[in-house]
Amino acid sequence: MPLHRPNQFLSALSFASLLVASPFVQAAESEARAPRPNLIAIVTDDQAQWAMGAYGNREVHTPHMDRIAREGMLLKNAFVVTPVCSPSRATYLSGLYPTEHTITDFLDENENFDHFGFTSLTWPAVLQRHGYATALVGKWDLGLLPRFYPTRHGFDHFFGYLSNKPAVMNPVFRVAPNSLETLPTSAIDGTTERFEGALPDVLTNNAISFMQANKERPFALLLHFKAPHTPFLPVPWEDFAPYESLDPTVPTFAHANVPALKKQTKAYYASISSADRNIGRLLDFLDDQQLADRTLLLFTSDNGYNLGRHGIDSKGNGRWIAGGTQGPQVPNMWDTSIRVPLVLRWPGTIMAGSHADHMITHLDVFRTVLGALNVPLPEESGVRGVDFSPLLRGGRVEAPEAIFGQYNLHNTALAYLRMIRTTRWKYVRHFHTNFMDELYNLEKDPDENNNLITRRGPKSDAITAKEFSDLRNRLTNWMKSIDDPLLDDSL
Repeated sequence: MPLHRPNQFLSALSFASLLVASPFVQAAESEARAPRPNLIAIVTDDQAQWAMGAYGNREVHTPHMDRIAREGMLLKNAFVVTPVCSPSRATYLSGLYPTEHTITDFLDENENFDHFGFTSLTWPAVLQRHGYATALVGKWDLGLLPRFYPTRHGFDHFFGYLSNKPAVMNPVFRVAPNSLETLPTSAIDGTTERFEGALPDVLTNNAISFMQANKERPFALLLHFKAPHTPFLPVPWEDFAPYESLDPTVPTFAHANVPALKKQTKAYYASISSADRNIGRLLDFLDDQQLADRTLLLFTSDNGYNLGRHGIDSKGNGRWIAGGTQGPQVPNMWDTSIRVPLVLRWPGTIMAGSHADHMITHLDVFRTVLGALNVPLPEESGVRGVDFSPLLRGGRVEAPEAIFGQYNLHNTALAYLRMIRTTRWKYVRHFHTNFMDELYNLEKDPDENNNLITRRGPKSDAITAKEFSDLRNRLTNWMKSIDDPLLDDSL
């Protein structure tokens, strides 16, 4: 069974019999009049699923992220549909594939200042329409020009940075006069202000202030940490202390610079711990204000990370590393680049300690958030994905047979990747190049070390011709379903 829960629920018959008793009817009516639930959605930057304790890593110190999983639901097979930040974040907010919302690679500042940015409907905008106080605190990275500004996309309050360049200690933001509303870098009004302390602390201070000011009404807070994006350090000593004497486990490969990888891994973990410590501050605030039971809390990351896995650094645009030096870019959609943590907590609604094995992507967040909060989906949204909120209440959702992904790399290199992933197979097609396609048997080779495609095609003893043809056809049909621009010049 894909859904696992620690306790049994009442049968439909016994539950229906309970509802006829007036005390339960009164309780249901009272619940209907209760305040609407709040939402806190936290996103870290470049945190792979393997870099969190609840997913089995016993070296990284993430007690508060793990608490969310322990007191709520852990999604084992959560993925992004593209393996770098800007397009992944745009999909997370819009429920659309990258070629649909038009951001297919990270936004370089030249693109930002020229014309490029995010214009799609977001789920925070839908919540705003339904009376929620909405805030984005932290990273935006979806356009610098005023028309792409977060307050044009459903956020009443924005405090943070529009591109990916704030200092990790004592950050400087451009701030509007007499407020904490940060402005686009290109704005002519407003002044810069320096904030003392580590960036995660500064952001969390503002997030808590927002919740304090809006605790009497339903609010939706999106907290987007820069951590653990490079540079990993510096962090406050308390965040590095758990790793001072750690000898971390790191991947081994030909010409690997093991001492350098160990040093980087300790720094990466410390940056994650800096975000984790501040998540603990948010949890404490919810407890102190007695808001926990009416707040859905979601935690995830914008993409995975390799840190030596597959012999590369970084994520879907990583580079070969050998001897401590960087080589050519390696466009990829390995699970280490697309698999992310996803845990949710809602005391009294989500059963503590539950987990699900469904393949779920960030494409599903739009429908799921609205479904969980009982907010109708706008007819004009056109969003993809599925609503997996019934899982949160102990219900069932049909597990998808396959998920799909895409990545058009155009910064510092060119690549056009399309992916289909089932529970058994992953097929990645590389367009506009020869002999680069990939096929992995995930049941036998979960680490994706053995590409089953040679220059002559799939190995005959690895997959039947019919199975491979089916994968390829399903990928093509999905591309047709989203009007993928690659269809115009490649098929």
